[in-house]
Amino acid sequence: MDSRKLVGRNIRRIRREKGWPQEKLAFESDVHRTYISGVERGARNPTVLVLGRIADALGVSLAALFGGR
Repeated sequence: MDSRKLVGRNIRRIRREKGWPQEKLAFESDVHRTYISGVERGARNPTVLVLGRIADALGVSLAALFGGR
């Protein structure tokens, strides 16, 4: 599986588990909502810094976005 799609799928899963809409994740991570959408669809190639902000906002490790713990 493409790593972008894997990361996007994990972000979407974690976000939904928290009951957050994309707008809430965008606000908490200071990333535009349309960019979050692109990341979740695997259409964007986010930097490590952006992934770090998303992971921090979700309260998970960066590794968790890749399917780790």
